[in-house]
Amino acid sequence: MTFPHVQLSANPHDRSGVRRDDEAWLEERWADPETRVLVVNGTRVRPVGGALEWVAPTDAPDGLRVLLGERDDRAWFALVVDPDAAPGERSDWVPLRNLLPHLAGAGVPEAPLVLHAIGLAEWLFATSYCPRCGGTLEPRKAGHELVCTSCGKSQFPRTDPAVIMLVTTGEPGAEDERCLLGRQAVWPEGRFSTLAGFCEPGETLEDAVRREVAEEVGVRVGAVDYFGNQPWPLPASLMLGFFGRAESTEIRVDEDEIEDARWFTRAEMKAQAEAGTLILPGGVSISHSLVEHWYGGRLPGHW
Repeated sequence: MTFPHVQLSANPHDRSGVRRDDEAWLEERWADPETRVLVVNGTRVRPVGGALEWVAPTDAPDGLRVLLGERDDRAWFALVVDPDAAPGERSDWVPLRNLLPHLAGAGVPEAPLVLHAIGLAEWLFATSYCPRCGGTLEPRKAGHELVCTSCGKSQFPRTDPAVIMLVTTGEPGAEDERCLLGRQAVWPEGRFSTLAGFCEPGETLEDAVRREVAEEVGVRVGAVDYFGNQPWPLPASLMLGFFGRAESTEIRVDEDEIEDARWFTRAEMKAQAEAGTLILPGGVSISHSLVEHWYGGRLPGHW
């Protein structure tokens, strides 16, 4: 299932997992001029004209070939190159976060391919030695597995589940229904967003929502409803979106992760956003999708 209201989760590709150890097939697809390759410098990419450039295999430098999968009757790869051997100037390469606004919408259908590529590149960059014995690691299965050359232990890409939630109070849809937004001290003045946090071992996602809200702002949450999810390889998260119903409304911020938190009606949100005193979450984030879904239309103001 895909979630059209969560932009970076749309247009998934066939990951072709059964082909990852088929060397003959991989070589055949790499030789195909229709195949497309995204070059990744460590964990950075090089935009051309503000967009990512997919090249033919013959135009790609040397590096680790990572199979992303198939879509539109062609194969898609990432090519991970050593930063010291990357083509062009070092300043040409930027983190994925810089390009997120360009990855949303129907005009950029390859967003899931890019997130797949960067997620694997981040994992390959961070996983240098075997965590069991400290031995060296060799890539297998087209970049989706690392095997220790000493003890033979396999390592696989890690994804950390993180919950992100919009908490509401009042009769759903009523004029006085309110949603809860918070802000971190490092954010620009006036910026507020949904609360979020990582799921802990042995914890359900719903309980993670309740715990994080209680820890950060002191509000007690009862019912929790699933909304959708979004990959977030910055560096290795899966953002799982929820709506939570508040059972208390008094706010007590932790003054660590959260500097301020406030309740907003739709009318208050509109007035403050249009006045420029409230900056809402940006256009490709799942936090934007959560707030927009609750608001009932395009969010006011700018981000």
